[in-house]
Amino acid sequence: MKTLMLLLLLSTISISMGQPSPDPVRDLDGNLVRAGTEYYILPVFRGRGGGVTYGRRRNESCPLDVVQADLEIDNGLPVTFTPVDPKKGVIRESTDQNIIFSAASICFQSNVWMLELYDGEFVVSGRGVAGNPGRETISNWFKIEKYEGDYKLVFCPTVCDFCKPVCGDIGVLIDESTGRRRLAISEVPFKIMFKKA
Repeated sequence: MKTLMLLLLLSTISISMGQPSPDPVRDLDGNLVRAGTEYYILPVFRGRGGGVTYGRRRNESCPLDVVQADLEIDNGLPVTFTPVDPKKGVIRESTDQNIIFSAASICFQSNVWMLELYDGEFVVSGRGVAGNPGRETISNWFKIEKYEGDYKLVFCPTVCDFCKPVCGDIGVLIDESTGRRRLAISEVPFKIMFKKA
């Protein structure tokens, strides 16, 4: 009986302690990346384009998609991160985030990143909805994960218990006809770092 009571007590303690928090994401200066603060998402490897920004990728002028700037000296547009729990101030690895451009778009569209199927590819666009985690917003949540000492973006949201979203690394696909470097699910992750704006 004492053994059973001890096991119940230990299991209760371990459940109440919960899982440790994932590691915090850090910027180029080693500082914690914080929710609501503006950052540039930059490539680790220079000479292969600049930071992320809006760009035209479709035949029409709107909507705009998320692309990598052509010039490596171009930091792109600043973004903010909003975690699934908006009360959390520090951005943590492998947790769901909304990524939101801080600049206005020339199109009447949201600045919240989302993943959508277009022309046979899962591409990142700026037409999402912030917050409200669940089935209706499943395409609007991204994760930051450690990758070879730096970071990568991943689409594999866990904001819906019964949904089965497509999962994959976000990489840069080059459009052969335009040369535009668009963000999309790819077998090769886009190795990135964060610089405070």
